[in-house]
Amino acid sequence: MKEKTISVIIPLRNEALYLVKLLDMLHRQPIDQIILVDGGSRDRSPALLQTWARNSNACKHRIAMDAPPGRATQMNAGAKEATGDILLFLHADTQLPPDGIARVLQTMKNKNIFGGAFRLQIDSKHPFMLWVCWLANLRSFYWGLPYGDQAIFVRRAIFEKLGGYPALPLMEDVAFVRKLKKTGRMLLLKEAVTTSARRWQQQGYFLNSFKNMLILLFYFCGVSPQGLAAWYYPKKSVQQSKK
Repeated sequence: MKEKTISVIIPLRNEALYLVKLLDMLHRQPIDQIILVDGGSRDRSPALLQTWARNSNACKHRIAMDAPPGRATQMNAGAKEATGDILLFLHADTQLPPDGIARVLQTMKNKNIFGGAFRLQIDSKHPFMLWVCWLANLRSFYWGLPYGDQAIFVRRAIFEKLGGYPALPLMEDVAFVRKLKKTGRMLLLKEAVTTSARRWQQQGYFLNSFKNMLILLFYFCGVSPQGLAAWYYPKKSVQQSKK
């Protein structure tokens, strides 16, 4: 049986502080293709990406590209360039576990599994973050609703069949996962990714978590993602927002 290949797609915007650590982690994983999609960064990200793309090697096919800002738009643009049988969508401030890619490849040998995600761990020693992770993993396991910061992966053929991520300014990850669940089985891996605590540190531990819960509740009550984004990002335009 032919071994499956994997493409990792990372949307980013002004992520220079995390890029070096991210790229170092990716180079230690058995990845066939790495695609970084910049959505109009104004920091050192473009320069770092250019240097990274030039230092290519035979083991990993690297692509650094631009796309209009918006996480869904950037991920879909990267997916169009992907050649892997499996697509893994990774946030720039999220670290995969050491055996993360190997676990995905092993999992996807089961033809009955169409996609999945990792459990969540947050890079913070704040006691409240333990509760946040517990709730996130509870939501992912029992509701089958992992968020994008949990490194969602999917078979490329299925992703294309579903039309990719819906062009929404917010909740694009939840909307996609709901479509994927209706198509076939998803699996939550026991391993955890580690994501930055910056959103909680910037907005406040309790306030950010409360807003996230309200966003999910309002979304399932039928409030439009456009309306939710206008409330969630009051100081940003919808096109430039980043959850």
